[in-house]
This record gives sequence, C-alpha cells and structure tokens, in this order.
Amino acid sequence: MESHCRLQIDVVDVNDNTPEIVLTSEPQPVREDAPSGTVVALLNARDADSGNNSKVTLRLSKGSPFTLKPSYSNNYALVTNGALDRESFSDYNIEITATDSGSPPLSSKKIIPVSITDVNDNPPIFTQPSYNVYLKENGVPGSILYSVSASDLDFGENAKISYSILDSKVQDVSVSSYVYINSDNGSIYSMHSFDYEKLKVFQIQVQAKDQGSPSLSSNVTVHVFILDQNDNAPAVIYPSSAALGSLSHQRMPRSAKAGHLVTKVTAVDADSGHNAWISYKLAEATDASLFTVNLYTGEVRTKRTVSEQDDSSQRLLIEIQDDGEPVQSATVTVSILLEDGLHEPILDLRQKVAEPSKKTGRITLYLILSLASVSVLSLVTFLILAVKCMRNSRSSGSCCMRRSDCDDYKNPNRNLQIQLNTDGPIKYVEVLGGDMLSQSQSFRSCMSPMSEYSDFTLIKPSSTNDFKEVISVLDASLPDSTWTFESQQVSRKQ
Repeated sequence: MESHCRLQIDVVDVNDNTPEIVLTSEPQPVREDAPSGTVVALLNARDADSGNNSKVTLRLSKGSPFTLKPSYSNNYALVTNGALDRESFSDYNIEITATDSGSPPLSSKKIIPVSITDVNDNPPIFTQPSYNVYLKENGVPGSILYSVSASDLDFGENAKISYSILDSKVQDVSVSSYVYINSDNGSIYSMHSFDYEKLKVFQIQVQAKDQGSPSLSSNVTVHVFILDQNDNAPAVIYPSSAALGSLSHQRMPRSAKAGHLVTKVTAVDADSGHNAWISYKLAEATDASLFTVNLYTGEVRTKRTVSEQDDSSQRLLIEIQDDGEPVQSATVTVSILLEDGLHEPILDLRQKVAEPSKKTGRITLYLILSLASVSVLSLVTFLILAVKCMRNSRSSGSCCMRRSDCDDYKNPNRNLQIQLNTDGPIKYVEVLGGDMLSQSQSFRSCMSPMSEYSDFTLIKPSSTNDFKEVISVLDASLPDSTWTFESQQVSRKQ
C-alpha cells in the first residue's frame, strides 16, 4: 500500500555573503577649483543574501573632502564635499566600507583612486624678498652680476617661469642700457663697466611670470651697490698755480723763526673711504733741514731759524699719496724765495679764520648798543611830550580833541561862518557873518598841541573879549611876526 504527500521545506537564509561595491562609472580627475557637489564616480552596493542580510550600508573614511550621495536602489554618487588643493594633496585613495545588516554583519572595502588636476592659482615666489648685489667698479662688460631664482607651486606649464627686467630709469637712462637678464635662469649681466664716482647705487625690478592661463607674476627689487676702487690719484687744488701744472712761487723773510708757516698744500681725492685719505711728505728739497711738511694738513713750515748761509732760492718737491690699494700719488713743486726786509710774513691760516669772527662780534655789539640808545631816546622824547601835553591841557582848561570826539554843540546862530584860509605859506582863521543878535556871541577854539595842521573844534560860546585873547595867542604862536589876524569883522561887531 503506497501513499504520497507533499513536503515543503523552507530554507532559512544565513548571512554568509559579504556585500559587494561595484563601480558603475570610472572615477574622473577633478580640478582643484571644482565646486562642492561635483560628481567624481557612480557606484552600486550589492549583497547576495536576502532579507535583512541583503541590506547594505556604505561608509567613507574620515578626513576626505568627499561624500556619498544615495540616489536609488543602492546606487550612490561619490561627490566632492569641500575645497580641493592640488598643492596639498594631488591624489586621494578613497576607502569605502560596505556593511550588511546580518547577524553577525559582514562587510567589505573598496578603494577608489581620485586624482586632482592643477589650476594656475599660485604666482611665482622668489627665494628672497629683495636682493643686495655688491659690484666693484671698472668691471668687465658682460660679466654676471647676480642670479635671481623663483619657484612656482603649480604643475606643468603653470610652473614654468620666465624672467624679465621691468623698465625703469637710472640717471634718466633706461635700466636696460646697464644690465640684461637671462629669461630662462634669471642671471643678470652687466652691459658695461660702472664708475663709482658717477653711479654709486641703483635698483633693478625683476619680474618672474609663469606660463599658466591666465599667467601670474611677481616682482622683486635688486639693489646694486657699486664698490669704490682706488682708481683716482690725488688732485692738487692749492697752491692754485701748482694745480694748473705750473711752478708755485712763495716768498719768505729771512727773519722767519722755527715753525713759521710758509704755505699750505691742499689736495683732494675723488675716491671714498680709505681710498680718499691723503698724506703729505717732503720728497726732495734744496735743504731738507730747513723745511718740514705736516703729514695730514700739508702745512709747510720752517724747522729752524733761517741763517745767512741758506740759499735765497729753495725748491721743495712734495709728494701726495692716498691710502688705497694700490697707492695713487701726485707731486707738487714749490719754489720759495728768501728775501731780506720782508715785514709781512704769511700769517697762520687759523689766525686768518679767527679775525673775521672778532670783527663780526664787534659789529654786532655796536648794532646792539645803537638800537638800545635809539629806543631809550624815543622813550624819553615820548614822556616829555606827554608831560607837556598834560600841562597845556590843565592851564587852558579846554577840551583838546577832534570834532568827532567833542561834546554835542547846539549852534545858536545858523548865519555864523568860520573859514580856515590855507592860501599861501601862512594859514589863518576868519570868522564871518552873523547878525546883530549874535554879535555878543563868539567862540573859543582849541588846537591839538601834537598836530601840525591844528584841528579846530568849537566848544562853547564865550564873550568877545575871550575871543580876542584867543586871536592874540594864535598871533603870538605863529612864526612870522608880521602876520596879523583879520579881525575886522569882530571889531565891527564891537
């Protein structure tokens, strides 16, 4: 006897398959200036298990400027998540970990390489902020002065550098007339020799430019200092005849004592520093025991008293040397004539310098005394005039002031006229007009004692007798005694 039955067996899944990461698109190089969110690669996560065992989670390693952006059905996009800098990191190895949800969970890893492409975002940088070059004068034209160097952090064409000299002026001449530069290696060469006495220092502006697009550049200053060489001999400037190449003649009395100043030789050197230090010495002399030359000042003095046996004509050869290397020198010949009865010996130059200062001091003292005297005299005169004015004002009892400063005056008679006659060399006052009612009225005048033109001001009415007194005072004060005041109108009124 047989029987049949159907048996259904359910196989329970065991998490025995690791998740898998599959790249659906190869990663592409990324520019270092790419914005955040730029897609680098596409990938898919798979797991052969089922249920929770097939659920896969992806995770990136920390510290990378990338992130995973899920799209659909375990598909992801690898995108940028921050700023990129090729000069800091040119390549990234992005490690992605896939983990399922099984128990125990299984995981796998995949590394995706990503390269960063360069962008010309760095200018060339010189090795120094500025350069100092010390160059001896009289150098050979075409010799190298210095080599500048710059570097660029970029890559490829963006890092290729070329050098050039920016146009500028040196003593109103283009700097390119003095130097040129190798555009490939930055070596600077001289175009001609330099003379320290004409040009001591100048600057060169060097530019380094890369080959990127757009190109970037930077500049640096090269300071060139010309060093002095002892290439100038001392030049005699005194005695002037010796400076012109002729013989210098000096006179000296035979009565000169030891230490007498005969002359002074002065020379200058166009060089500088030690090369310009000058010393003097007596190279040859008719009588070397009679004269001496100061080593530093060039003063020629007698070493002893002149004797009768000394020749009347002395000849000195003075050598002038600088302190350079090699030594440069010059000579000057001084002819000295010894004369009898010469009472005006050459004075010491220091005394000559002192005399003008004494004279100047005396003149200054005289000017100060004169100014003080004039000031005191002016003050005394002013005080005397002020006292006289005060006394006159008290004795007359009148108000000495100008018309604009007097008290208000009410004219009692509109017909009265006063005229100041200025015709001719003599000035006088006429009182005209007036009616019968005003004959008893007259006016007293007041003159300013300090005024030459005698401003008249009417103060108040007075009697005719008082007016006569004023006229008589005016008559007596005038310089011409023959002058009389025309007072016919007044007498007529009386």
